[in-house]
Amino acid sequence: MCYDRYVSICKPLHYGTLLGSRACAHMAAAAWASGFLNALLLTANTFSLPLCHGNVLGQFFCEIPHILKLSCSHSKLREVGLLVVTASLSLCCFVFLVFSYVQIFRVVLRIPSEQGRHKAFSTCLPHLAVVSLFLSTAIFAYLKPPSISSPSLDLVVSVLYSVVPPALNPLIYSLRNQELKAAVWTLITGQFQKH
Repeated sequence: MCYDRYVSICKPLHYGTLLGSRACAHMAAAAWASGFLNALLLTANTFSLPLCHGNVLGQFFCEIPHILKLSCSHSKLREVGLLVVTASLSLCCFVFLVFSYVQIFRVVLRIPSEQGRHKAFSTCLPHLAVVSLFLSTAIFAYLKPPSISSPSLDLVVSVLYSVVPPALNPLIYSLRNQELKAAVWTLITGQFQKH
């Protein structure tokens, strides 16, 4: 998504050649393949861990840090190694995202007209909002100190980063549609006028 924004704003004349159907298919295949491989490695390794503290998680989601708490094996190092690989992949994606948006903002800030800058920013802000919501809650979930960890807080944070961004995606991206904005505004003002 950020590469699409980057090409459309920074290299608009090359959009068709840089983001043709073949390039989009390759990027989608790479994303799916890396996600599948990562999930397969983590799942296979997790199923190989012996559990000595029972098999009941105090969570709605079966996440790796909580499974590691139940494990009594010395092979946690293997799981931690896989988590480092996952974190490295995620960091590469994050660096690519930041680099793309830095380039986008450099180009947008050089646009002379206020309307042009507004239009360019409005194409980027929905993606940035969804990504920021996901990253901030995921970072908090995995990097919070153990002293503030509680089962209820862990559950809320897990729901925030795994359910809320996908649920808000259609709403956030469709708010650029003027008809939808008018319908939401009518719905909101109509509800207040009835009370």
